Amino acid sequence: MEASGLLFPRQRQVLFLFLFWRVSLAGSGFGRYSVTEEMERGFFVGNLAKDLGLDAGELISRGAQVVSNENRQPLQLNINTGDLLLSERLDREEICGSAEPCVLHFQVLMTNPLQFLQIELQVRDINDHSPIFSEKEMLLEIPENSPIGAVFLLESAEDLDVGENIVKTYILSPNSYFHIKMRVNPDNKKYPELVLDKALDYEEQPELSFILTAVDGGSPPRSGTALVRVVVVDTNDNLPEFEQPFYEVKIPEDSTLDSLVVTVSAWDLDSGVNGEIIYTFSHASEDIRKTFKINQKTGEISLAASLDFETIESYSVIIQATDGGGLFGKSTVRIHVMDVNDNAPEIVVSSITSSIPENSPEIVVMVFSTRDKDSGDNGRMICSVSEDLPFVLKSSVENYYTLETEKTLDRESKADYNITIIVTDFGTPRLKTQLSITVQVSDVNDNAPTFTQASYTLFVRENNSPALHIGTISATDRDAGTNALITYSLLPPRDPQLALASLVSINADNGQLFALRALDYEALRAFEFRVGATDRGSPALSSEAPVRVLVLDANDNAPFVLYPLQNASAPCTELVPRAAEAGYLVSKVVAVDGDAGQNAWLSYQLLKATEPGLFSVWAHNGEVRTARLLGERDAPRHRLLVQVRDNGEPPLSASVTLHVLLVDGFSQPYLPLPEVAPERAQADSLTVYLVIALASVSSLFLFSVLVLVGVRLCRRGRAASLGRCSVPEGHFPGHLVDVSGSGTLAQTYQYEVCLTGGSSGTSDFKFMKPVYPNIHTYSLENISEDNPTFNSFGIFQ
Repeated sequence: MEASGLLFPRQRQVLFLFLFWRVSLAGSGFGRYSVTEEMERGFFVGNLAKDLGLDAGELISRGAQVVSNENRQPLQLNINTGDLLLSERLDREEICGSAEPCVLHFQVLMTNPLQFLQIELQVRDINDHSPIFSEKEMLLEIPENSPIGAVFLLESAEDLDVGENIVKTYILSPNSYFHIKMRVNPDNKKYPELVLDKALDYEEQPELSFILTAVDGGSPPRSGTALVRVVVVDTNDNLPEFEQPFYEVKIPEDSTLDSLVVTVSAWDLDSGVNGEIIYTFSHASEDIRKTFKINQKTGEISLAASLDFETIESYSVIIQATDGGGLFGKSTVRIHVMDVNDNAPEIVVSSITSSIPENSPEIVVMVFSTRDKDSGDNGRMICSVSEDLPFVLKSSVENYYTLETEKTLDRESKADYNITIIVTDFGTPRLKTQLSITVQVSDVNDNAPTFTQASYTLFVRENNSPALHIGTISATDRDAGTNALITYSLLPPRDPQLALASLVSINADNGQLFALRALDYEALRAFEFRVGATDRGSPALSSEAPVRVLVLDANDNAPFVLYPLQNASAPCTELVPRAAEAGYLVSKVVAVDGDAGQNAWLSYQLLKATEPGLFSVWAHNGEVRTARLLGERDAPRHRLLVQVRDNGEPPLSASVTLHVLLVDGFSQPYLPLPEVAPERAQADSLTVYLVIALASVSSLFLFSVLVLVGVRLCRRGRAASLGRCSVPEGHFPGHLVDVSGSGTLAQTYQYEVCLTGGSSGTSDFKFMKPVYPNIHTYSLENISEDNPTFNSFGIFQ
């Protein structure tokens, strides 16, 4: 096919082109091209540059392009030549269908200056489709008694082409019975009708066949054919008959819906409508109509509802077959429902006990029966219970069981049991039912209370406030309820001298212990008693536990000075020779503390002295020593105030006054200090005992020293050095006195002395220097109980 040129003269092109150049940003119409369908890709449609009166170079400079509003772009522009070419093969029927004319719209876009040109492409039809009948075979059933001239409608053919290419006529193959008559519908489409020309006779010819041809108006014309079958319908003169007068089938009860049960079949010697059979239920009950359905054409009987063997075991159904003329035949269908194992066993409980007492043998927990609606092996059952439980199943009569305890139960070991009874049938597949029950074991008071500790040790600091909570005892009872409620009590003490009722009390509900009065560590350091725990069961059970209370020491006793005595009628004066060197032992303060531990650790301190710096006190043993050499200018009389402090919190202290007299020799008479007034003696028992003990021990020690000194002086009299001192013939020939410190002093001291004689006939001891041997420590108890004190002369007091 050839493409046509533009549909308007060149003069009009020039005029339009002039107008397009004058209008900016506006679109305008241009012209129409046409092309025949089914042209090859690249087919020449027209020359755009020529039609616009432009050179090919102007199209390039103005950026000309073809755009479309459609989803497809069938045209392409050769920008170099200005030719419009087909970019694809066009099918008019695919693009426009039956619409006429078939026009595609495009735009030519030029950007410099901006200009739109509207063009159209008309796709012309060709006769490329033949008429087609939707059915290749048309069946007509015409009664044999139809009158001549009767008209029967035939199906028309369809042609996708348009215009002159559509269907123009129908032709029927030559025959003596029918001819074709053409009709035109409101759409101007022609359709055929079959007109009877000769009477039909079923017995002579029951069926006729013709070829119907549809021819279009194309050049050359195309055609399509279809087979027309005419079936001559006979009259109804035969009854339908079933293949079997009686059908018997079996079907499982678990068959799914729409499952085929059976197919009944009947035939009729007549033909056509008279030979067509319809199957229906006859005199069927409501259950049958709800349970089954029948296909009226095929005779297939299928399930419309679920079957249940336990409800209905079989059905009897009458089937009726009726032909088109109203004649019918009957047959009976017997349907047997086969049992399947679709019912799980059931457990029916007659009695049950949810709580049983512990320690009771063979108690019936539950009585129950089992049943299964199925039959045969599907209805046989076996009953079981877990073997790890102390319960057993016993069968009494058929399908009746009792659940009993196998042994005595202990609630404290396990308070409840979850029991699962399983009933299983023997069907295929096996079905089972489980029943779970919980059995509580009720408590019996068979457990005595148990203390959390075998014994209790409590600590309480002395001088506590009355009603002080000193501790809690606790006991548990494995029983439950009132059997586990515990009452606490104090048991009578084993020591009849212990007044327990005045010392502690106990809260009967929670076991809290309270001190009823203030405790004194120095009077009572510890005491023991027993507590009892009794439950509230019947009969009540009890247990006991020992409790030991340790009284902790508090710093409530100030240090007590044993030496020097502070309650004597005359003060104790220590004599110190002026020739004593630095570190000379003047005296030792001895004190005790009634407390214990660090509360009894004592330290000593010199608080006040007549001449500071002359004397010092050792902090740990209370020894008073000279801090330097004595001089002639030092005052002869000194008063020292020594403080004794314990290590408690808060610390307590006591003070003692020492009187020190500096002398040139021991022969110098001792004069009591006038400024010291005698204190009134405090005649307490402890002081009296201490004074008596010290006096006795001092006398014995003095006698021993005198004997020892006399013996040693006699042995060494002749060997004495005259250069050191002159020794007259007296009763002291020796020059050394050894004193072993076994009294209140903590060391052993040796003093080198000389006995001198003067013109006046008096004799004095002179201390030359002390000798310090190894130090030996003694306990505070030995000091306070066994050792006497001595003064600076080494003579016991």
